[in-house]
Amino acid sequence: MRVLLKLVLDCPPDAAWAAIRSPRGLRDVSAPFTTFESLEPAGFPDAWEAGDHPVLVKAFGLVPIGEQIIGISFPEREDGVRVMRDTGRGLSGPLALVTSWQHSIAIAPTADGRTLYRDQLVFTAGPVTPLLWVAYWAFWQWRAFGLRRFAPTWR
Repeated sequence: MRVLLKLVLDCPPDAAWAAIRSPRGLRDVSAPFTTFESLEPAGFPDAWEAGDHPVLVKAFGLVPIGEQIIGISFPEREDGVRVMRDTGRGLSGPLALVTSWQHSIAIAPTADGRTLYRDQLVFTAGPVTPLLWVAYWAFWQWRAFGLRRFAPTWR
């Protein structure tokens, strides 16, 4: 199943890129619907680095949904579009039902200096895929709201 977002954000592309590379950016646009707590010994890094980052995910900061790995990479593109990809996996709870996870965020400039933000999640979870799609779709709509709300503050 696939969930997509395509937005024009009111901020420069460099600012959007810095925000999506920041664990704080993830937490800002996800809360309070979903919260993330780092399970790394030193906590969240200032900026995502390539590699695996274990997290605990909670609904509304209260109900544990499970643990997952956020598996970050930064694929190179020749067209100047910046991409961050997460190919992590769920480790426990409902998150462990997901058998395939490909989440990509692409940042590009618009003609007027704002940011074209594209966000795609492709996942499978066996027979519960349609049920999880509803949850992920709702979460992605919340993220879109948060992105639009916070983008003007990213400079």
